[in-house]
Amino acid sequence: MELNYKSHNSIRPFRDIRGRGKHERSRCVMGSCLLSVAEQLFKDLQRTYTQTKHIPDDLLIALRFVFGPCALQALDLVEKHSVKCVTSPSGRKVFQVLGGSGRLYTCYSSCHYCPCPAFSFSVLRRNESLMCKHLLAACLSQAMGLCHQEQVSDQQMTHVLSGQTEANT
Repeated sequence: MELNYKSHNSIRPFRDIRGRGKHERSRCVMGSCLLSVAEQLFKDLQRTYTQTKHIPDDLLIALRFVFGPCALQALDLVEKHSVKCVTSPSGRKVFQVLGGSGRLYTCYSSCHYCPCPAFSFSVLRRNESLMCKHLLAACLSQAMGLCHQEQVSDQQMTHVLSGQTEANT
């Protein structure tokens, strides 16, 4: 998403925060700006990695600056091929990320959610991070073209979404 100041939609985040206090408004504006920066980082990473199969130092520094310490942890998950994109014929799409502890997390990039404790605490509760390492790993692996793809039936996707099973069972 590119920021277009002439677009009617570009002012929507500012309209949505009018009734909030000054500190809360600045956090919302900063969060939306950081999300725009993050999206541009993913585009730059996709372009560069596709051409060179390498992440240059300036992009690594930018990832670390925007996402903090979870950037390196997420890159480690990508390097270990821990991310799988699961899709169904109905168009549903989720990412399954195998965490360092061996637990499988089903991440929803469309609504920016991961069920891990770090997401609940650092992203939702404390508003300290844009995303956890699992969600970031899903975004990075997709941008780098390193995400394993798996097609499942709609019935299997229902089980995945309800947390009952892994995609390939």
